[in-house]
Amino acid sequence: MVDTYKRTSNPMMNRPVVKAELVDWMREKQTPVQGDLETVLNFAQENNIPVIPHETVVYFQMLIQLIKPKRILEIGTAIGFSALMMAQAAPECEIVTIDRNQEMIELAKDNLSKFDKRKQITLLEGDAADLLSTLDGQYDLVFMDSAKSKYVDFLPFALNLLSENGVILMDDIFQAGEILIPIMEIKRNQRALERGLRRLFDEVLNNPKFLTSILPLGDGLLMIKPNKV
Repeated sequence: MVDTYKRTSNPMMNRPVVKAELVDWMREKQTPVQGDLETVLNFAQENNIPVIPHETVVYFQMLIQLIKPKRILEIGTAIGFSALMMAQAAPECEIVTIDRNQEMIELAKDNLSKFDKRKQITLLEGDAADLLSTLDGQYDLVFMDSAKSKYVDFLPFALNLLSENGVILMDDIFQAGEILIPIMEIKRNQRALERGLRRLFDEVLNNPKFLTSILPLGDGLLMIKPNKV
């Protein structure tokens, strides 16, 4: 068992908001990952490591092939599954991914050394709050799948790094529906996360500065794009 994620540490993984039967149908009917990605996915599932679910994988594969990004920034590497998936979908794309969890970093390094055959992916070790201000250039896609309470703090950096037609994607924004519950009814140890997400929603939803789309994939996916109109 990987120490970072114990059996009971991530209850959101198995609490989909969408009807469970539909989730199963989406995951069974769409083309499964194969080869190296399947190897990484199997390890994640065996060790209760949260990676993006299959319906989100398929969406990313299509989106990436449509927007044809030259550079992708990922905040939250875990074991490298999503970075490898994006590299596979965009074989000429440069991917920078950030993580601060040392156990995940070591597992990601091992996976990238074995499966990043085109050497597309650069792993930066440390806190995104410190590293984002050191990055330069522009990214066509910024994907956040890390500390949900920090999404709103990372947003200004992501916007500054975004290319003219770039998009930002933030994962797990539903929290299995807990975003609808009054904050004082949330478990105390979850309140900082919930407050961060609600600050994010106040900032970007129904704000004319942004185009936003909420997708009921996995535990909720938020897409943000600056509104040029």
